Amino acid sequence: IILLLGMVGKNAILVVDFANQAIKEGKAVNDAILEAGEKRLRPILMTTFAMIGAMLPLAFGTGAGHESNAPMALAIIGGLISSTILTLLVVPAIYRIMYPMDAWLRKWYEKGKV
Repeated sequence: IILLLGMVGKNAILVVDFANQAIKEGKAVNDAILEAGEKRLRPILMTTFAMIGAMLPLAFGTGAGHESNAPMALAIIGGLISSTILTLLVVPAIYRIMYPMDAWLRKWYEKGKV
């Protein structure tokens, strides 16, 4: 589970950080989110497929200890697949929903009213 949390966090940070940089450069929020998804798609998929490839021998191995390694590896593979889909679809959607609220809160903090 800790491994999956690290991968999910890293992938989400990649997308959000790239979108934040694009917004600072003057792009609209929707354009920044689309560009972040396009530019970060390949690195996210590469790391996910590398981890899945590393887990396949554990998942389908027949050596000593495969009874305990196979369920763990299959859980990691399933978690990586689902988290990658969620990172590429849900994180940008939540970012789009939360961005106006974040901008409003930052204005209040800058004025010292909160």
